[in-house]
Amino acid sequence: MFSYKHRYLFILLLSAYSYLNIKFTEGQRLFSTELPEWIFFGTILILVLFIWEGNRLIEKLNPTINFRNWVIHPLLVQFLLSLCLVISICWGLVVIDERILRHSLSISETKLALSFGFRINLFLYCINTIVFFNQRLKKTQAEADQFKMESIEARYEALRSQINPHFLFNSFNVLSTLVYRDADTASQFISQLSDVYRYLLSTKDNKVVKLEEEMQFLDSYLYLLRIRFNDSLIVHSDVAESKKGLFIPPSTLQLLIENAIKHNIISKRDPLVIKIYDEEGFIVISNNLNPKKVKEPSTRVGLENIKSRYRFINDRGPIIDSSDGFFTIKVPLIEITA
Repeated sequence: MFSYKHRYLFILLLSAYSYLNIKFTEGQRLFSTELPEWIFFGTILILVLFIWEGNRLIEKLNPTINFRNWVIHPLLVQFLLSLCLVISICWGLVVIDERILRHSLSISETKLALSFGFRINLFLYCINTIVFFNQRLKKTQAEADQFKMESIEARYEALRSQINPHFLFNSFNVLSTLVYRDADTASQFISQLSDVYRYLLSTKDNKVVKLEEEMQFLDSYLYLLRIRFNDSLIVHSDVAESKKGLFIPPSTLQLLIENAIKHNIISKRDPLVIKIYDEEGFIVISNNLNPKKVKEPSTRVGLENIKSRYRFINDRGPIIDSSDGFFTIKVPLIEITA
């Protein structure tokens, strides 16, 4: 507070205010003193200037003092030092008046200077305390926001880099079977698997990707799933071309399809039908519900992390509905203007 760049203007305004305040309340008469106006105003101006600048020096020296082993608050220490400063300034004024201005201050005039000095010092320290705690509050809030941001970023990074070990394990199982049964399909499977992981690696540092890129990645991912599940998995995609220029967090659709596969029975008798389409600024993923009787352990890296990612990059989050035998999740499409 004391190092404010426009402090000299405030010093002048505060001196003028104090001078007028004392004049209108006849403060001089309370101490039975009659100083010439120019000496009186000059004294006030010097008091305010030296109290302000002296406190600025104390404030600058304060960080060099170690208060960790002190029981008293640093602000209180500064205030106590400032009281000594006021006494020193008032004593200096007495010396100046006597030796330079050849005007000997009476006891009443000295009391007036001390009284005013302590008052202006208290006023400035009240303001300084408000500024001090306000800055500390802002700093605490900034640190809390930073920790929150880092926490969200960490969860975001964890989700972006998350590769379901079951998917990887199952893909290699399918591949090992194909190698001996159908070499051409195995070769195509390897190519699509390569595309899947190439996309995961290339987007690992991106917060969002175009929906068009996500859909192309999804084609490779679905190819692997169809080899594994054959006709037991049916996916219908109907997304308008005009929407494919919008953005979505990478791997969102893959994780939602993976979530559907994880929680539902998939068989020729009870196929899993997944529909992907756009609707009023959302991309919608809907599947029929046929829950597994024995649930797989939750890794909690699916829906909750997708929600966290959207909280991090957008003010709208996913909308989830589970009714009429269907599980539907709508994730917002993000529009980014150049």
